Amino acid sequence: MKYLIVSDNHGNRQIIEQLFAHYKNEVDEMIHCGDSELPSSDPLWQGVHVVTGNCDYDSGYQTSLTIATPLDRILVTHGHLYDVRFGLHRLSLKALEEKANLVFFGHTHMIGCEKVGNTLFLNPGSIAQPRGMIQEKSYCIVESTEDAWKVQYYRADFTILPELTFEFKK
Repeated sequence: MKYLIVSDNHGNRQIIEQLFAHYKNEVDEMIHCGDSELPSSDPLWQGVHVVTGNCDYDSGYQTSLTIATPLDRILVTHGHLYDVRFGLHRLSLKALEEKANLVFFGHTHMIGCEKVGNTLFLNPGSIAQPRGMIQEKSYCIVESTEDAWKVQYYRADFTILPELTFEFKK
């Protein structure tokens, strides 16, 4: 299974449109972790799992989603309601509640992935407004197999960030 994860485009519809068009037939799931600032009724969201962020004021979005795939149980949220700027504790409790082994979130605009116990927590960074030490507009693709998750971060221009390639055993 291949998952495309993106977050925090903050009104830049064109970059999301290009990203989805580029990967349309290459990934199994497209996931947006909030702060799109686009209407929930936008046709761009057809076939995409998308949640609300703290800058999304359209009530048509959900605050979190749990997606079951043949290999994983994925929790998707923006992160602001779980204080992710201050750590993963509250988010990990939600992951336990949802029995999720993958957790995708945004909000901080900072690239990050960390395996805690049997759960992988991943932030794709921001496709429009990066923050932190890695100043790259980014998104992520996770390839899930029976035994591992292969994580690859990319720049907004679809080029690989080679130093941001990881593999985590399940």
